[in-house]
Amino acid sequence: MSAGFMNLAHALLTEHDKGEAFHPFEEGSGVETADDAYAVQDHYVSLLRERLGARAGYKVGLTSAKMQAMCGIDQPVAGVVFGERVFHSGAILDASRYGRLGVEFEIGVRLGTNLGPSPRPYAVETVAPAVSAICAAVEMVDDRNAEYGKLDALALIADNSWNAGIVLGEWCDNWPDPAGIEGVVWLDGVVIDSGHGRDVLGHPFAPLAWLANHLLSRGEGLKAGDIVLTGSLCVTRFPKPPCRFRYELPGMSEVAFRIEDKVTGG
Repeated sequence: MSAGFMNLAHALLTEHDKGEAFHPFEEGSGVETADDAYAVQDHYVSLLRERLGARAGYKVGLTSAKMQAMCGIDQPVAGVVFGERVFHSGAILDASRYGRLGVEFEIGVRLGTNLGPSPRPYAVETVAPAVSAICAAVEMVDDRNAEYGKLDALALIADNSWNAGIVLGEWCDNWPDPAGIEGVVWLDGVVIDSGHGRDVLGHPFAPLAWLANHLLSRGEGLKAGDIVLTGSLCVTRFPKPPCRFRYELPGMSEVAFRIEDKVTGG
């Protein structure tokens, strides 16, 4: 089946290059379980690595009730973030580079130590000491004009869980209880949404624990320096350029960026 999964990964890459719409797997694809979907993702990520270079970290998606309801999927999903797709506050994003660009507002974490093999599953209290810093972070997703009433979790996973990059604010190495942290979103100077750290699986380190366990089940692990986005505190926004976003974890970190269409020289 590995050859079939590789063929599906190549097909995904071609669909992205041609700007084709997202769609569920066809019957008979051979992708029947989450493990199958992550196997396709592995091949797809290896193809992307040839273009984008080294991995910078991971995203965990669908960790809040809001996002699970929006997508009709009741389980978290993981994807890889590449260094070439890491942007920083002040970035100008070119909407024309994506099938359909969405932005999600999250708490990002950076690891100071490895999260490798463990005698028992990781939990919030056992991953917390590995976190060296947090920041206001935005995930860019490319849903390729998906029909949300027909989403297929397996196809979403295979498509690297739609990660198209991240925008990071300044890192903070001293923070209050992460569950109580509030994130506030501004669009063109007006507050449009907010959410709390507890909205993602009850605590923003819970998605990190989920990811650590997920990777270990696949013979992998998190490394010191990895960046992990822990899931959106608010529903995805699909911006109409030109526009300006600001997202703040008050008193700790904020990130600002602009979205334009067909950025000159981009």
